[in-house]
Amino acid sequence: MTRGFNVGILGASGAVGREMIKILEERAFPVNQLKLFASEKSAGKELSFKGEKVKIIKSDKGAFSGLDIVLGAAGNDVAAEYAPHIKKAGAVFIDNSSAFRQKEGVPLVIPEINPNDALLHNGIISNPNCTTIITLVALSAIIKESEPESIIASSYQAASGAGAGGPVELFEETAAILNGKEYIPRVFSHQLAFNVIPMIGKEQFEGYTSEEMKMQNEGRKILHLPSLKVNCTCVRVPVYRSHSVSVTVRTKEKISVERAKELISKAPGCKLYDDTEKGLYPMPILSSDRDLVFVGRIRKDLTCLNGLTLWCCGDQIRKGAATNAVQIAELLK
Repeated sequence: MTRGFNVGILGASGAVGREMIKILEERAFPVNQLKLFASEKSAGKELSFKGEKVKIIKSDKGAFSGLDIVLGAAGNDVAAEYAPHIKKAGAVFIDNSSAFRQKEGVPLVIPEINPNDALLHNGIISNPNCTTIITLVALSAIIKESEPESIIASSYQAASGAGAGGPVELFEETAAILNGKEYIPRVFSHQLAFNVIPMIGKEQFEGYTSEEMKMQNEGRKILHLPSLKVNCTCVRVPVYRSHSVSVTVRTKEKISVERAKELISKAPGCKLYDDTEKGLYPMPILSSDRDLVFVGRIRKDLTCLNGLTLWCCGDQIRKGAATNAVQIAELLK
């Protein structure tokens, strides 16, 4: 019989934190007690879990006593501040921020790909970046068949990937433009409505942004392939929810399109959605509010014998963040 866990959520009032509450309930995770932590601004508010109201507590260094697992849905600074206190309390910290992803000794885990790494933790397990999760889940069956040598990706990331203010700004900006009014962006660097912004994050390396470098650095760690070559371009698009990624993967051995489809159709966490004659291919509206990564438009790479190109979509708040964290917690049962 599975034992129950005392679970905390750090950053419970945000979009990912609220989704974590929802997913713990959906997946019937064995919660004995749920504690919700957030800033002083949200303290005292109540959120629903299994039909009962749970009051949000102000985050405090001594508040984690008695917890077994803490799911992190806060920013880097908050995660770094409270991680030592979570560990000291004897809880495992499953963190969605990027604060510990590249730290030695901290597993970076996608349960469909490297579940055993989670058991090597020293009190902290990191959740990868949402685009990394969606892309690697889509590729998981292919790269298990033959080791990848390179990945070239372009991501088309939804407004909600920028936080709760992203969709609000997109809606308000769209309404303003349609009504002939001026709108000054606050969340995004430029107008997003009726536009795309080909830069997410700050420039980090050779013209590539921090968001783009996450795909390379995180992919190498998750797949235990330190020499994996990755080239990524991240674009913000005027979509409410669910990221899309165009991916070309080149493997050591050639994999046919037919074999790739067969593998993906059986892969955990994936839904093969590929019938162009019937107009069936992944789109954000299909994958939103779902945990499956939709995969389609599977083609031969016309520039490389051992290459395949595909298109995938996944909900960055669920599988790209909250669901992946809860799945990691399930590995600790």
